[in-house]
Amino acid sequence: MSAPVREREIETVSRQRKRRVRSRTISHLPPLAIASLQPHEYDLDPACISLVCPSCRTWVPIRVAQTEKATAKLVPHHSQPAGTEDPARCPGSHRLVTIDVTVAQWSRRLEEGVAETNGRRSNRVTRKPQVAVAPAVMQIMAPLLDATVTRRAYEAHAQGCSACTPSADAHCIDGDRLAYLAAHTARHEPARKAALAARAEQAERYERSRWYERELGWTQTAGAVRRADLQRAHDVLVAMLQSLSPKQAGGPQLTDWERADLMSAIALLATKVDQLSR
Repeated sequence: MSAPVREREIETVSRQRKRRVRSRTISHLPPLAIASLQPHEYDLDPACISLVCPSCRTWVPIRVAQTEKATAKLVPHHSQPAGTEDPARCPGSHRLVTIDVTVAQWSRRLEEGVAETNGRRSNRVTRKPQVAVAPAVMQIMAPLLDATVTRRAYEAHAQGCSACTPSADAHCIDGDRLAYLAAHTARHEPARKAALAARAEQAERYERSRWYERELGWTQTAGAVRRADLQRAHDVLVAMLQSLSPKQAGGPQLTDWERADLMSAIALLATKVDQLSR
């Protein structure tokens, strides 16, 4: 009696069954090949295999059967956002999916795309320019005033101000400022003169270099310019001489005034040609 009981217990134990697609409904759309999509439009991670539905452009899981690859298809989904009343089912639901790309190929394509994108992006850091510190009023006025001007301004103020006594070193507010400005300019007068002289010398050197550059450029092109001017004057002179003596005997003749003007122009052109030929 004990053997049948053990056999019944063994038969009632649930056995592991192969997974299969629960719904046999198939979309009327043709099967979708994974290889036809971009690498960023599908995910072949076994934990969350999914793709972007071409019909509604939303991420949809793929229900994969372990027995047949051809039975892999998209799960039913709606084309409207979640919470919409009376949502319409997307026509891409239950669409067959052909998984013709391996996980290794998909990972390699993703890595190649990331490398290409990183190559197009610049890694240079553009830093904000630092704001220069504004100079003090004394620094702004110092280059404009020399020691003589500030000393005379201080002396003129001291003579007209009853509160300023230079001998006792007593000054009003304005006199104190003028005294400080006079002392400051007197102390920095040698450096200011040296800076002005250096700036003038630099400007003169720059103008001299520009003049030399212009002279050098003209020297390199003077021959070609002279030949072009000579050729142009020669062509005009030949044309004038041809108009002076027409080829046809019965052609129009020049008047005495026209001939005199033409002869004057020919003489001037001949002189110019002679000068250019030297």
